[in-house]
Amino acid sequence: MQDNFHSDGPIERKFRELANRADGVIVAYLMGHDPDPKSFMANAVSLIEGGADILEVGIPFSDPVADGPVIQAAGTRALSAGATPRKILDTIGELSSQFTTPIVVLTYYNPILAMGIEQFMRNASEKGVNGIVVPDLPMEESDRLRDIALRHNIDHIYLAAPNTSRKRLVSIIEKSRGFVYLVSLYGVTGPRDTLSPQALETVKRVKSLAKGRVPVSAGFGISQPEHVSSLLRAGADGVIVGSSLVRTAAEHLDDPGEAPYYLKKTMTALKQASRQGGC
Repeated sequence: MQDNFHSDGPIERKFRELANRADGVIVAYLMGHDPDPKSFMANAVSLIEGGADILEVGIPFSDPVADGPVIQAAGTRALSAGATPRKILDTIGELSSQFTTPIVVLTYYNPILAMGIEQFMRNASEKGVNGIVVPDLPMEESDRLRDIALRHNIDHIYLAAPNTSRKRLVSIIEKSRGFVYLVSLYGVTGPRDTLSPQALETVKRVKSLAKGRVPVSAGFGISQPEHVSSLLRAGADGVIVGSSLVRTAAEHLDDPGEAPYYLKKTMTALKQASRQGGC
């Protein structure tokens, strides 16, 4: 690999380290405090122990425009259990004190504004957050948040979509730190059985524009080991898996103690595929 990623934060270091071993990065997403803080903690630990390279934690919001039904339901459960941004950041602090796995937060702009951008980023940084994704904040309006995040050593990760223009993609690649979050299909999040040819084409297009300046990770609809290896062979540096993991947790609400076993098993299979599919 010829990649010379420009940031030296923990996230891009992880991508570099794995690229050197011909391995792809698996970003594993869970909704914070779903279905409750204790269960979330056990589930997150199982994903890390199963091989997740980066943990992505959702902070729920009442109007999650990018989320499909699986993650929306998880957000509702977390809010019903009393989840707040501050409490979830405290739990992230517990995780970051136990593991070196980089942690990314995904949340909407409203919860950040409610706390205050400066306060949010300070709290997040103190608790070990390394990156942030804000799906409803357009790139053109994001400079203030990005500047404050970077000042607190938090990478601002931008989203790109299949229909993003070349000009806009170039700006996203230039501004992104950590990785570019490539939405590899149209629509909201949710597990899909098959990977569309469009997803692979989008990966190739964005990767060729990135020219190794920043890692490219593909998400939305990734649920099978073969999805992982296909996307990595197409040139992605990493793959983001979310809804299928959240769905696994949701299938064990009656016996939450069982969920970590299945999550770890799933993650182990996905991680194995990344080693086979890495370029």
